[in-house]
Amino acid sequence: MGKIKTTLPYYTEINDFLASIPWPGRTTDPDFYCLRLKPLNQDLQIYRPPFKRSFYFFALLFNSGKIEVNYGDQTIHNPDSYLVFHSPNLVYSFAHNNALEGYVIYFKTECFSFFKPDFHQQFSLFDVLQTNLFKFDQATFKQLAPHFEAVFSAYEGSAQSRHIEARVKLLGLLYYLENFALEKKKDISLATAQQNLLRKFIQLIDNHYINKRTVKEYANLLSVTANHLSQSVKNASGKNALTFIADRLTTEARSLIQYTDFEVAEIAYQLNFSDPANFGKFFKKQVGLSPSEFRKQNKQLN
Repeated sequence: MGKIKTTLPYYTEINDFLASIPWPGRTTDPDFYCLRLKPLNQDLQIYRPPFKRSFYFFALLFNSGKIEVNYGDQTIHNPDSYLVFHSPNLVYSFAHNNALEGYVIYFKTECFSFFKPDFHQQFSLFDVLQTNLFKFDQATFKQLAPHFEAVFSAYEGSAQSRHIEARVKLLGLLYYLENFALEKKKDISLATAQQNLLRKFIQLIDNHYINKRTVKEYANLLSVTANHLSQSVKNASGKNALTFIADRLTTEARSLIQYTDFEVAEIAYQLNFSDPANFGKFFKKQVGLSPSEFRKQNKQLN
């Protein structure tokens, strides 16, 4: 099978992403960038349709105006202050005015050549399945801000393009924030074995949904039986395992139809359907509209 085209904008370099926002600043260090966000013209609205990045992003932000943050299936309106953590390869979108201020950090794992933790094991803040966002008040923002300032001061005061001191402080900041997040999650019970299996299942779907469409294929990857996987997913989520596979495929199809000008037939083949007719039947069953009707409806809304 030939190479599947990227279905959404995908940024592997920090500077390429900054240029797409667009943001005037650039980094001389391809693995690390610290950005101070300051309030600008609050009448200017910023919107980014869904995209993906190959690097990590997190931010501490204070809101002095109106903002809508979209991630996954959720939308948060007008948080006072918040922390947001985003892992590589997740679909992300955002919309806000220029009332935001605070600290934004982009980095790659290569940033820590001196220490190579498994980020998704070491730092639960960076979830492979979803964006993590913590809302809180201005007092908490002021509590966290000095810890970010330590990183930014080292970054901005360094004459070296590699920012070694700032990288070390960044690692310390991540450990501090991990403890902070654990305090915020005290009311969340420990995951059961079935919940852990569900998490791994969803992660595998995100990586393989183009080519793997059956529960048995994912059960083989997880070294369990298809029946065990199906029952565990049902018990942990209340949904059928096949529903997760179909939902992931539908999410990508909706994004392609809504945010690109690709013909429906091209989208069908990109998503590995045997022909456009089968794709059309699948999409209408999932969404309630044909691909062309869905595209027309979204154009009218926009």
